[in-house]
Amino acid sequence: MKNQKFGRRDFLKRVGLAAPLILSNPSAFAMSKTPATHAHLIKPERLRFGDTVGIVAPASAAEDPDDPDKFSEALEKIGFKPKLAPNVRRRLGFLAGDDAARASDLMTMFGDPAVKGIICLRGGYGSARLSRMLDYHFIKRHAKVFVGFSDITSLHCAFLTHSRMVGFHGPTLNTSITSARPSKLTLQSLLRTVMEPCAPGGICDRAARENVTILKKGTATGPLIGGNLSVLATNIGTPFQPPFKDAIFFFEEVDEKPYRIDGWLTQLLNAGLLQQVAGVAVGTCKNCVDPDAAKSKEYQQTLEDVLKDRLLPLGVPVVSGLPFGHVRENATLPVGLQATLDGVIGDLIINEAAVS
Repeated sequence: MKNQKFGRRDFLKRVGLAAPLILSNPSAFAMSKTPATHAHLIKPERLRFGDTVGIVAPASAAEDPDDPDKFSEALEKIGFKPKLAPNVRRRLGFLAGDDAARASDLMTMFGDPAVKGIICLRGGYGSARLSRMLDYHFIKRHAKVFVGFSDITSLHCAFLTHSRMVGFHGPTLNTSITSARPSKLTLQSLLRTVMEPCAPGGICDRAARENVTILKKGTATGPLIGGNLSVLATNIGTPFQPPFKDAIFFFEEVDEKPYRIDGWLTQLLNAGLLQQVAGVAVGTCKNCVDPDAAKSKEYQQTLEDVLKDRLLPLGVPVVSGLPFGHVRENATLPVGLQATLDGVIGDLIINEAAVS
């Protein structure tokens, strides 16, 4: 297959932006009428050291203009050959370039036969703006390892629901994997999950398990569904809402006060979604406190108070403090695949190979 590069003009024509958006065509998303069940999922081909890995910025721009080059060097040290997307250095306000440029980069990387996997430069904001612009039939035919978290949650939801492709909720390049001393847990979890065609197993090591809190004992098994809580909430009620039935729902958050987390969980409850899950795996919610709570008569609930209030009535296992999220120890979770939430020992266990 020839390298299929989607130029700006060609891309606009392909997705019909000169006319109504792609979702205005009822046949464009015919696949979305069938739920993305586990049986239908596509596992991408595994990565090998020496493979070319594309670097994209589907959300916010690099914080520093030198970041793309620094991250490329770090990825090369890990053992891969980096390839920057054509528009990865762009900036447009809080976005890494306009929507068409960012969507074009994604499609170009999926269409490039030399690129064996794709990793996101960072999260931030903007991925959901691309959801209606991508060719999901094409992505399904060219499924690849796709890694990112935080705002990238929107793309994982879209790829799962419309391409049936397993995505990897894992580190972006602006996290600990590109630091001078990368997190051992983060790096090993990523490489084990995307390079080895066998079940990755538990995500906790001994140190990580010390930070785990079992809020509701028990064990449950189901497909992994989730991501960043606030981003996930914006997908509810859209064609990109993932299936919650019998799932292990996982989420993390950063820099949000407990009452806001309560609001998003309440939204999922009001939508009747949390009542469908088999278990809830809560990652490390960094800085999710209210600094004014001690001197105020309002908003005094802690994050743990919120989690107990909103989740324990579900009657399913609930484990919090697991090593994933906006923290140094950020394990890789294959979205859509079978996992067991162990509310006895305090771990989340990936039960099947995530790559072919």
